[in-house]
Amino acid sequence: MPDLIPARLDRLLFELMRDYPGPGGAVAVLREGRVVLRHAWGFANAERRIPFTPGTLFRFCSITKQFTCGLVLDAFKDPTSRDGAVSSRLPNLAEPAPGILHLCHNQSGLRDYWALAMLQGAAVESAFGDPEASALVRQARSLHFKPGTRYSYVNQNFRLLSDILEAETGRGFAELLRTRIFAPAGMETAFLAADTRAMPDGTEGYEGTPERGFRAAVNNIIWTGDAGLGASLDDMIAWERHIDATRDDPDALPTRLSVPVMFKDGSPAAYGFGLRRSIEFGRVAIGHGGALRGWRSQRLYVPGERLSIVVMFNHLSDAHSAAIDLLGGILGETSRTPALQTAPNWLGAYVEPETGLSVRIEAADEGQVRLRYGHSAEILALDPDGAASDDAAIQLRALSDGLWMVRRDENQRSRLQRIDGEASLDVTGRYRCEEIDADLVVVNAGGLLHGAFTGPLGQGRMERLSPIGPDVWLLPCPRALDHTPPGDWTLAFHRDASGDVAGLKLGCWLARGLAYRRLG
Repeated sequence: MPDLIPARLDRLLFELMRDYPGPGGAVAVLREGRVVLRHAWGFANAERRIPFTPGTLFRFCSITKQFTCGLVLDAFKDPTSRDGAVSSRLPNLAEPAPGILHLCHNQSGLRDYWALAMLQGAAVESAFGDPEASALVRQARSLHFKPGTRYSYVNQNFRLLSDILEAETGRGFAELLRTRIFAPAGMETAFLAADTRAMPDGTEGYEGTPERGFRAAVNNIIWTGDAGLGASLDDMIAWERHIDATRDDPDALPTRLSVPVMFKDGSPAAYGFGLRRSIEFGRVAIGHGGALRGWRSQRLYVPGERLSIVVMFNHLSDAHSAAIDLLGGILGETSRTPALQTAPNWLGAYVEPETGLSVRIEAADEGQVRLRYGHSAEILALDPDGAASDDAAIQLRALSDGLWMVRRDENQRSRLQRIDGEASLDVTGRYRCEEIDADLVVVNAGGLLHGAFTGPLGQGRMERLSPIGPDVWLLPCPRALDHTPPGDWTLAFHRDASGDVAGLKLGCWLARGLAYRRLG
């Protein structure tokens, strides 16, 4: 790795601030437990002119998950002994419940409650606290895969963990974090910032762009073990130093959190204990991001280099990409240049048979394709052998029997089913999902189909449907309570013996396979 000389770090810092503009931010780089870059810029609150500093309190959101899992490992010698505490919180589940480690590894099979909230008609600024969360968690009657077999990001996995910790230890989650993790690691100002409406030092998160301007984001969510961490850059520096200082201790909490995790069939899992393991520039990296409307953060630890990076933005720039850019600059590496290949003949629309979700593959920049299936669009590089891939995690490959999609991080390999033909407009009507006590209405508004959700959390706004093929439509979800939409909803309609539409299966990557019946 090149020497981390100040002039080089200053150049990388300037490029990061230039390429990811917004009201404020902060960044730290540590090598061998020593701080080599610690810098904050801009404003924590632009209206009140409060500067962003290394001591500014910040919402780290989903970075919380590793600390929640750390408390599980700290409190329970054998976490699986509390599996019954998971099943007791899912009283309506009609199949075997996930265990506590399935929650820690996002292998539970539960549908994400932020996605379900949108199906129940929640507005993006609506309140979502303990009553709403508890109702959605207890409502679950089915899973969208068997526990341990697949990976899917599910926020309430970690809310369940924090609830179980409180019940089993008799201590509040905030107290557990403070006494068992923050204090030993030297995170002096870290705390449980459960209420997303305000930070005690006035820091705001912002939506917008430099061209359109920025405005303070409105959030009304109560978070706990899933995303409640409030901390400063200096707190996160203390955590990274703690990780490096205990790197050779097999009993240290950071070491136990970063152990390799498997799926039920023995396949390696990239996600475990609230941390994601990835390969960046040929090196193993362990970390996690955090996000809410107006807030973005990322922390990475590269154990082979003893290198840590923390990036914080109080705006919507991509903190993960910023951290990877900074990592590449520090290592003297660049991202892979796409091979110069012509567009393949397998572009088009498909259905993934296991999940029932639509798969759309489009041409992107030269040598690339854009895959729309999961949480957001994914860019794959065309390889010389005709496949398309994103390093080793995702691959599309045309074989003699069709187009195959491999998603190793999700333990999924499937032959995609191509969709050909025109979509019919006779799918209008009201549809009911008994499992989540909610309705979908589809209307023809002057020749264009629109749809919206209604349920216990309100009445969602109408969105225009896009046809994919015969009886397959997409309903966009452009906003969500959480930081980004859960992904477009696939509406797969089915017909009775007379050819009339009888119902549909609805889902996105975060919440799949929900059955709706047509009411009329």
